[in-house]
Amino acid sequence: MSRSAMSVFVFSIYLYILGFVLVVTPDTLLRIFSFPETDGLWVRVVGMLVIILGFYYSHAARAELRPFFVWTVIGRTSVLLFFIAFVIAGLAPPALILFGTIDFAAAMWTLLAMRSDAAAQS
Repeated sequence: MSRSAMSVFVFSIYLYILGFVLVVTPDTLLRIFSFPETDGLWVRVVGMLVIILGFYYSHAARAELRPFFVWTVIGRTSVLLFFIAFVIAGLAPPALILFGTIDFAAAMWTLLAMRSDAAAQS
């Protein structure tokens, strides 16, 4: 498995864990980020979607789908930008930015790993 594939695979594990928490005990995560607790189904649906994303990430990593890795760098970087915008707009507490930082850091890991993989091939 290439370095970039490994970074995407590790992120898939994070997604599986995050999705599981959102499905099983969403209020735990909501409390950490200063969101009100909920008894609504929406957060569990989001958790299910996160688990499905984890599935895509893990299988793309195993298949060495390099174009997918590029797309994830763009997508995961945008998460932080959206979260910052949500905080600035007063729609979310500042703690959400810390959550987005995880996606951004993982995206940078994948970007650097892709560069390292390319250098190793040349």
